[in-house]
Amino acid sequence: MKVADLNFKKFIPKSEINSVVKKLAGKINVDYKGKTPVFLSILNGSFMFTSDLIKFIDLDCKVSFVKVSSYSGTQTTGQVKTLIGLDESLFKQDVIIVEDIVDTGTTLQKILEELTALGVRSVEVISLLRKEIAREKKVNVKYVGFDIDSEFVLGYGLDYNGLGRNFADLYKKV
Repeated sequence: MKVADLNFKKFIPKSEINSVVKKLAGKINVDYKGKTPVFLSILNGSFMFTSDLIKFIDLDCKVSFVKVSSYSGTQTTGQVKTLIGLDESLFKQDVIIVEDIVDTGTTLQKILEELTALGVRSVEVISLLRKEIAREKKVNVKYVGFDIDSEFVLGYGLDYNGLGRNFADLYKKV
């Protein structure tokens, strides 16, 4: 399949994604029993993951969104830009950051620093995908859907220059 100027092939089908999302939600339901976590979804890429995940959460919870970016095309820029901040207090809240993909961990580290400064009670991370470099750097992600190598992926909310977010399956660049 071609998206703009790049070729992609199916990588992870929607059925497998659904199964993993349900399993991750089950772990959160156990770990946060008796609590009211705030799911902090990182836009734009994690909107589909967040939507599907929340459908399986059996807890009282809140959902909020923040938009940050460190990508241009298929490469990370290494600079995190906070585009849209929080509009509610997270002081003494149990926060679960919902990421589509943890690549280098640069974006995640910035978010964790900001949340710590805001006085959250606890913060954990759930990510649909975690790349090899994040594993090597030991970026702390408690809930991981799929560990992948360094391939560039799109679909299920992830994009290539704004395209491909609407695909139900995940595709990798060939």
